[in-house]
Amino acid sequence: MKNNLYFVGAGGIGMAALERYFKARGCNVAGYDRTPSDLIRQLQDEGIEIFFDDDPALIPSAYRNPDTTLVVYTPAVPDSHRGLQYFRSNGFEVVKRAAVLGAVTRSSMSLCFAGTHGKTTTSSMAAHILNCTPAAGCNAFLGGILRNYNSNFILNDSSRYSVIEADEFDRSFHHLTPYIAVVTATDPDHLDIYGTEEAYLESFAHFTELIQPGGALIQHTGLKLVPRLSQGVRLYSYSKDEGDFHAANIRHHDGEIYFDFVWSGGVIPDIRLGVPVEINIENAVAALAACSLLPEFDPEAAREAIATYQGAKRRFEFYLKEPGGRAVIDDYAHHPDELRASIMSVKALYPDRELTVAFQPHLYSRTRDFAPEFAEALSLADSVVLLDIYPARELPIPGVTSKIIFDRIKCQKKQLIRKEDLIKTIKNSNFEVLLTAGAGDMVELMPELVKQLTL
Repeated sequence: MKNNLYFVGAGGIGMAALERYFKARGCNVAGYDRTPSDLIRQLQDEGIEIFFDDDPALIPSAYRNPDTTLVVYTPAVPDSHRGLQYFRSNGFEVVKRAAVLGAVTRSSMSLCFAGTHGKTTTSSMAAHILNCTPAAGCNAFLGGILRNYNSNFILNDSSRYSVIEADEFDRSFHHLTPYIAVVTATDPDHLDIYGTEEAYLESFAHFTELIQPGGALIQHTGLKLVPRLSQGVRLYSYSKDEGDFHAANIRHHDGEIYFDFVWSGGVIPDIRLGVPVEINIENAVAALAACSLLPEFDPEAAREAIATYQGAKRRFEFYLKEPGGRAVIDDYAHHPDELRASIMSVKALYPDRELTVAFQPHLYSRTRDFAPEFAEALSLADSVVLLDIYPARELPIPGVTSKIIFDRIKCQKKQLIRKEDLIKTIKNSNFEVLLTAGAGDMVELMPELVKQLTL
């Protein structure tokens, strides 16, 4: 591997883990991204140079030699990017992030977590379990900032294990070679890439073909996915309440959730969820299942790890929690099934309180493809505040706006607003419990929102 690495799209969460990995190994690391963010500021504080203009003249001289520089890019960056055009026209090796991650992890025993939703939480839980097991440890490349470490990257040079969030976008997970693969869900998504549900499922089926002989696939029960496993690859099932791995004796006490983990080795009783949200029972089962297949698995260390797991940022993150009063929760939910699960989890936590959901749709194509499903999920709330679409990598699609969701929402209290009006709208709403949801930039308003609410 070359000693100089230049990342185009350096502020992406998956890119950040690789940047930290190579920086920790003494490489020179720099890159480009479109706009500053909290994550980018953290990377800059760690000594990674990042520029916000694609003018090739800004590329430092240290990264202008194709013999010593590897260029890594994310598919979210368009081919028209002037920096990418410079590198390609001058003979540089230019590779996707997924290819680099695949090369890094092929030399280890990789636990790869894939699925339409749930992969960030399950992979970060597994990473925390292994990191709390001295005989195992792990290197981890995660899709969210794990609060226990304030990072999406864990480095352990002495460990033979890697924990990977396996991203299906642009078929990135086809570059991986899992030892253990977990598939959490296969509800259609990224139809701008795949076109049809059949193509989406085919992509996951190919992912299962990549599992190493002697490895294992752990698949959620009830999926449409039909795996294609190599000889010697074991197949297991899991869910909250059935399958080879599942939870039993689930109980709630004083705002905490406890359960027993049922696995091939018996039962691990009285596991307390560090993040007591109903959906995390199932996420914990998946993480425990993957780790239990390793020879170093320690049930007591695993129990302690689940209890001390603080969650990933933007995954059911509390911004305000007044005793007996208001609550503000942010969640990354950007697919209809994720949004529905998030809303139901909040309603389960606060069964006697009125729930307001502020939702920012992510991508024109996803809004177009799933408008009825988004509206159906949002109709579960008592009140809805719907924002304009966050475009991310996309150009507008004629006729596709948040209104195609808004018009289908059935709850009586609903508003369609600009992001700039969110704080004023919420402050004047007299809400009881607020859930903000989506994968866009609404989260940047949360600190100021909470400040205004607590004045």
